[in-house]
Amino acid sequence: MLSLPNGLNTVCLQVCLSTQEVTATSRHYVDRLFDPDPQKVLQGVIDMKNAVIGNNKQKANLIVLGAVPRLLYLLQQSCSSLELRTECAIVLGSLAMGTENNIKSLVDCHIIPALFQGLLCLDLIFIEACLRCLRTVFISPVTPVSAHYYYYCNIKSTQEYITQIFSHCCKVIIEFPSLIFRPQSTKRFYLITVRMQALKCFSVLAYENTQVSLTLVNVLVDGEVLSQVFVKMMQRDQPIEMQLTAAKCLTYMCRAGAIRTDDSCIVLKTLPCLVRMCSKDHLLEERVEGAETLAYLMEPDVELQRIASTTDHLVTMLADYFKYPSSVSAITDIKRLDHDLKHAHELRQAAFKLYASLGSNDEDIRKKVISVYPLW
Repeated sequence: MLSLPNGLNTVCLQVCLSTQEVTATSRHYVDRLFDPDPQKVLQGVIDMKNAVIGNNKQKANLIVLGAVPRLLYLLQQSCSSLELRTECAIVLGSLAMGTENNIKSLVDCHIIPALFQGLLCLDLIFIEACLRCLRTVFISPVTPVSAHYYYYCNIKSTQEYITQIFSHCCKVIIEFPSLIFRPQSTKRFYLITVRMQALKCFSVLAYENTQVSLTLVNVLVDGEVLSQVFVKMMQRDQPIEMQLTAAKCLTYMCRAGAIRTDDSCIVLKTLPCLVRMCSKDHLLEERVEGAETLAYLMEPDVELQRIASTTDHLVTMLADYFKYPSSVSAITDIKRLDHDLKHAHELRQAAFKLYASLGSNDEDIRKKVISVYPLW
């Protein structure tokens, strides 16, 4: 029999006792979920909520001990009080913010359909709790794209209903009274944040999706087509992230066939905005995103390639993408050097994509690209 030093024996004993204590406490929380008294169940869920905050070990124990199926059961029962259902959604959201294994366990327990079902409730606080949990689950890299939901979203009739819903949502989200965007409004920052999330949603929806893009392009906002609303969001006085995301929306709508490549909102607004994002004035991340989006926009269109090649010295500007990390940053700022190193590969990759797109059809543009090669 293996003999351990006394000190190590003591440590092992303490660890075992600690594990047993945590497991026993976790078992107590799970047992309370099955109490016949609804008030005791509610208090048990509230106590569980407080216990799992910032405690990944406790979260893992509760999942292993079967808390998730019971929480989902209570969440879906119409006889459960709204307060109980809301607290269950909050606890599930907290469990989802643990490890990737937690997410996998929640998905395996069919948390997604349960939470979607919760969105049919009329209580705003409960809906918000379900949405927060769904957001946490969906943004995790381990959450699979379910074939079940993909199937329903690709049925022709279902697509029509979905795009109609999003069409209405576009109007609701974007149609803010002009008053709330005045600088003195205390709600300005919050509403800009809401607009940003809406823009990101639209860009994802429109990407390589003709039906959604055609729906969006026909949306009227206070008598103005949605594309013109996006154009206003690309103005220089708007936040950089908003300018860039609005340009992505129009780019994706154009590539999906909803907007012509010779439309003024593309030639005079979107393309110049994306070229502007490639300049030294912007963060490295913004320059990468701007270059990649511009490459995607003009990839199939010769005329856009010609226009871009003569806009703001773009071809020469891209040569700067190969100069990171710079020797200056290595000397003056270690943090900047680290930042440059992380983005150097992305910058080069974005530049190559844009050069390839620029020179894919026109020999004169290719010569221009070759002429700046020594600057790389």
